Amino acid sequence: VSGAKNAALPILCSSLLADGEHTYRNVPDLRDIQTTAQLLRHMGLEVDVALPIVTVRGKPVVEPDAPYELVKQMRASVLVLGPLVARYGRARVSLPGGCAIGARPIDQHLKGLEVMGAEVELDHGYVNVTVPGGRLRGGDIHLDIPTVTGTENLMCAAALARGRTRITNAAREPEVEELATVLNKMGASIEGAGTDVIIIDGVDVLQPVDHAIIADRIEAGTY
Repeated sequence: VSGAKNAALPILCSSLLADGEHTYRNVPDLRDIQTTAQLLRHMGLEVDVALPIVTVRGKPVVEPDAPYELVKQMRASVLVLGPLVARYGRARVSLPGGCAIGARPIDQHLKGLEVMGAEVELDHGYVNVTVPGGRLRGGDIHLDIPTVTGTENLMCAAALARGRTRITNAAREPEVEELATVLNKMGASIEGAGTDVIIIDGVDVLQPVDHAIIADRIEAGTY
């Protein structure tokens, strides 16, 4: 059974949160992995894909921009939003459906970031998010629906925020729990992942990580 794609994608995006060399093992051989590597390279990170191992070198300065050409290939590209805003204080990310908000809008992601002090503008199919003062602050976020990517984006954002963040009606999928495991290995303080209430105490800095991705439950079920 391959590594779980839906765990690997947010974990690869979380590389933006810490400088230094991250090593991810048991990464599945899928096009979305290559697209994520392209996206991270576009931002200025060094990514070496030698599946099942992917190495990412986080940097203190990146280009916080996810263009439509890459996002249209993979909706999960929006997972760079939380890490970019948390680490660099700004992000410009294409909406997954371009100018039209598609079947899976990201309003819950944006609502959570606004609770944490971010300012959000929509501009010709792009979401521009900036943080006055450069650093998010903790807050109480209630998700209207338990979105997986929304929960993951907000966990990444809260990991480096100032103070405590509480996410209620959080998604409970194993891949959410896996991202929390990786963030905690990086030095974050996250409790409750896998339940519908997640509590994150923000820290000042995170460290790179060496981690093997969990197996894909959908592929296991297929066998």
